Amino acid sequence: MNDLKKIAIECSNKIIYAKENGKVIQEPYKHIVIDNFFPSEIAEKCLKAFPELDSEIWDKSNDPGIEIKMRSNYQSEFDFPKDINDVVRIMNSSIFLHAMSEALDIPKLIPDPYYSGGGLNVTVSGGLLDVHVDGNYHDATGLNRRINAILFLNPGWKKDWGGEYGVYDNKGEKLVEAVAPLMNRLVIFDTHDFSFHGVPNPIKFPEGTARRSVILYYYTKDPRPSSQISVENPHSALWKKKNFTDKKGNITREYK
Repeated sequence: MNDLKKIAIECSNKIIYAKENGKVIQEPYKHIVIDNFFPSEIAEKCLKAFPELDSEIWDKSNDPGIEIKMRSNYQSEFDFPKDINDVVRIMNSSIFLHAMSEALDIPKLIPDPYYSGGGLNVTVSGGLLDVHVDGNYHDATGLNRRINAILFLNPGWKKDWGGEYGVYDNKGEKLVEAVAPLMNRLVIFDTHDFSFHGVPNPIKFPEGTARRSVILYYYTKDPRPSSQISVENPHSALWKKKNFTDKKGNITREYK
């Protein structure tokens, strides 16, 4: 058995353990928080391999009050630095998918080889992400988005830096849980039209640092359960400060 497969099994067993030991948080939507998820050497190499902030690989969002951050513009696994790709390969492996399916009761998960919106995320001081629900449809495949997985990579994080992942009630009004973006902490959650989340307060990371994470999305052929749908047709992220419309003020969008 090669080393990456062994690590994939060990990490995925942590997800199964969470299910078996009642650590899957059910409300306001299913989510799991697992600390020290990867072997520390793997997580540290992943962080070290992040491109510099002035790299051309970053797509920058600068929508005041809504979304101020950067995400990688990678379009295939070949674009990732090797030490990050090792993490991505594990998180997109069938071993990892089976574990998430069992833990969140969502069968037949499929990763996204196109990395549409997924990949690396970086937010510097002043950045934020308004409370929102995510888009529901994958243009490249016609699949339905079901799970987000976020690996946080922020060593030495302090509370006054901000940047906690906010879990909100099913109306997007009340903060239910604030998850610190600690180094090597994994968050997995059931994403749907009522799974409101965000980082609405500008972060205060020290100069020279940034809030870093690897974010991957997962899909199914089957649609979400009707109880998780408020908008039937494909839509982009719907933002609280935009009265739960997308950045253009629309509820639905054109799709392929």
